[in-house]
Amino acid sequence: MAFKYDKQPYVEVKGYGNESVWNGYDEIVEELKYKLEALTGDKKVIAIDFYPGVITEEIKNGIVDKLGASLSIFTDEDIFEDIDTVEEKIKDVVTDDRVFGRISLHTLQDFIDEENLKKVKAKIEEAKGIVVVYGVGANILVDPDIYVFADMARWEIQQRYRSGDIPNWKGRNFNEDPLRKLKRGYFFEWKVADRYKKRRFNKFDYILDTNLKSTPKMITGDAFRAGLKQTVNRPFRVVPFFDPGVWGGQWMKEVCDLNRDMENYAWCFDCVPEENSLLLKVGDTIIEIPSIDSVLTHPRELLGEKVHGRFGADFPIRFDFLDTMGGQNLSLQVHPTIEYAQEKFGLHYTQEESYYLLDAKEDKETYVYLGVKDGMTKEKFFGDLRKAQDGEERFNAEEYSNKIKAKKHDHFLIPPGTVHCSGTDTMVLEISSTPNLFTFKLWDWGRLGMDGKPRPINIAHGEEVVEFDRDTKWTMENLVNRVEFVAEGDGWLEERTGLHEKEFIETRRHWFTKQVTHNTNGGVNVLNLVEGDQAIVESPKNLFEPFIVNYAETFIIPASVGEYTIRPYGDSEGKKIGTLKAYVRN
Repeated sequence: MAFKYDKQPYVEVKGYGNESVWNGYDEIVEELKYKLEALTGDKKVIAIDFYPGVITEEIKNGIVDKLGASLSIFTDEDIFEDIDTVEEKIKDVVTDDRVFGRISLHTLQDFIDEENLKKVKAKIEEAKGIVVVYGVGANILVDPDIYVFADMARWEIQQRYRSGDIPNWKGRNFNEDPLRKLKRGYFFEWKVADRYKKRRFNKFDYILDTNLKSTPKMITGDAFRAGLKQTVNRPFRVVPFFDPGVWGGQWMKEVCDLNRDMENYAWCFDCVPEENSLLLKVGDTIIEIPSIDSVLTHPRELLGEKVHGRFGADFPIRFDFLDTMGGQNLSLQVHPTIEYAQEKFGLHYTQEESYYLLDAKEDKETYVYLGVKDGMTKEKFFGDLRKAQDGEERFNAEEYSNKIKAKKHDHFLIPPGTVHCSGTDTMVLEISSTPNLFTFKLWDWGRLGMDGKPRPINIAHGEEVVEFDRDTKWTMENLVNRVEFVAEGDGWLEERTGLHEKEFIETRRHWFTKQVTHNTNGGVNVLNLVEGDQAIVESPKNLFEPFIVNYAETFIIPASVGEYTIRPYGDSEGKKIGTLKAYVRN
């Protein structure tokens, strides 16, 4: 198989060309000056609003200082409360835990210094000429003549956390443990920033792509909004990102054509719209925006009425890869039950998942750990885990959890509360609900993380959620290869492969040599080409252009699409190929 995995998929925005895009600070400043000059009156106000994570000095030096402003205001310093006050207000959200906090219900307005706000508004009222307001929450201060929003994807923010390039918003923690910075981003600032942003999408005159340092790109708000509208009415992919890990493997290097000099790749986040990017091609330029923008702006078209009614503007399905080919076992882990997730972290749903074996080494015994052994008690399981964590003895996981043989195309279901992990020499397509920080590691085989520090172990959390009635018999009957025949036709076969009845995601596998007809039935579909070189997705009513997918690529079919077909394409024509589809059960 000649792998063709596309690491930079994009949506070409129809109806907009090079006249709607600007590259580099010189072009961007020239456009903004042109727009300012076209304004009348003795005062012209431009706001450059920030998503937290934008590098302030870069925007100040590249744009703000070149606009010839008579007054410039930096919101972070001029209208918001000081760092100590903000941190005191959010201490119950951030908590002392290294990994877990509680979902914030704050808004940006909760952190405004009202006295400073009055003073700054008075300055603006008295000012003449060009006034520039820049920073997080700029629209709180002014309703500008020109409104620019500097946006970026969470994945890039995480890289900046790791490198020490930025602290958290209203923080001084440049060099803090990246896990703690990520926690603060996840539980606090991203929630607050998304609440702010989603109410302003229709106001933006320009979107500033700040994902690549010193390489800004800008498009008009109209082109941005058109791109999102077109995206949610056709099949599309978000931009995958790859990350090394202590247990990582070598499979993705080959299949996804990654840097061979890296020690390993553990994860590929192939469909996590909260963190992935979405690429829009406008004219000759590729613009990178957060893919969550498509969810926030068009939740009904993308998710469907029922899914939106249940989850709000959250994309509830996540696909990612776990590569242990030539690597090591994952940590033995568990995900919280819904009650624990609600009570402890403020989530309205929890992480439900499954492992689909995209591949496994054929010349070795490969396996997953799943459930607990018959007769295992909570006291023995966690008592021995604590002894192992304290270094008193080794925790031999297969004495406590079922070690089950696993081969390519097996499907293992993992409802919350189930002990699990994949073993070495497997390539897992993990299909789960979206909450993605809620893994309680129970045993990590005595390893250190990639940073040389002990990886966080969450025995106390795990003790509250592990279900000990998920013993060997129950696990084998309920969680291993629950494949059921659904239907067949000319050149195709449909099977139900899960997930468990305790989980809200349904998965269907299709094997086919000819065209298969699908329908979103009013809800978003997420698919992966799990077998075969290429397939092509088409609209029977020509509502979208034919969409080609390659082996192992995850793709999204918005609810608005309705009926669509998939058939083998290219070198796969006439051959048996397969897709795995996930959607929210009615």
